Amino acid sequence: QYFLHCTFHEVPFFYKHFHSMHHHIYVPYAFGSLYGHPFEGAILDGLSGIISFSLTGMTARQGILLFTFATYKTVEDHCGYCFPWHPMHMLFGNNPEYHNVHHQQAGIKYNYSQPLFIHWDVILGMRMTMEE
Repeated sequence: QYFLHCTFHEVPFFYKHFHSMHHHIYVPYAFGSLYGHPFEGAILDGLSGIISFSLTGMTARQGILLFTFATYKTVEDHCGYCFPWHPMHMLFGNNPEYHNVHHQQAGIKYNYSQPLFIHWDVILGMRMTMEE
């Protein structure tokens, strides 16, 4: 999903016609987390979900748990609130503050990670903090 998200940003055709719809939301909020073009939803959420489900050999219950958790985390990352005591914010580097940078004009080419880990951003030099 990380590399698909990068593609939707880095390839001008994909950004202009599909992903820019999601980025019309400059201040992320929970209901806007899954707001986007249907084609993008089919590829980023649908296809990546099918691939991950198929490659890992998950049972139906495991798949339901994973996708429920991932959806919850995606909505939470767009909520705009980053409480220091929140368990999700302590466990995962991708949190509302991290994702808010991605929705700002200066950070639109950074912080592609979603919904849990930020390791690809760190490895590829695509991480940006609020201070930067």
